[in-house]
Amino acid sequence: MADKLKFELVTPERLLLSEEVDMVTVPGTEGDFGVLAGHAPVMSAIRPGMIDVLNDGKRSRILVYGGFADVTPAGLTVLAEQAVAEEDLDRASLDQAILDAEEDIGLAGPDQEAAQAARERLDHLKAARDALG
Repeated sequence: MADKLKFELVTPERLLLSEEVDMVTVPGTEGDFGVLAGHAPVMSAIRPGMIDVLNDGKRSRILVYGGFADVTPAGLTVLAEQAVAEEDLDRASLDQAILDAEEDIGLAGPDQEAAQAARERLDHLKAARDALG
């Protein structure tokens, strides 16, 4: 039996996932990277995108909105700003949220802080839509 990788996905609110898996693919800021048991230690910032989890021939995907990945001899920990399982994503709601964020940018006017926050939200939402394919 092949070695399993201890994988934990954590958001500011809670521990979302903690299990032994075969492989995890992470959307790093320098490109996607796969992690198997025994991977060399590494820490990477992650960009908005899908984390792919392979376990016993089954694949699950989780959308993350940035954060950090930490690979240690003990396993992989992803500290995500936000995370949503693929099956919980609704394309129609996502499309409406994108329209709302675009409107918020226009409504921000000279308020640079509000405009920047709206642009960041828009970028995250578009990354989520792109990750869904």
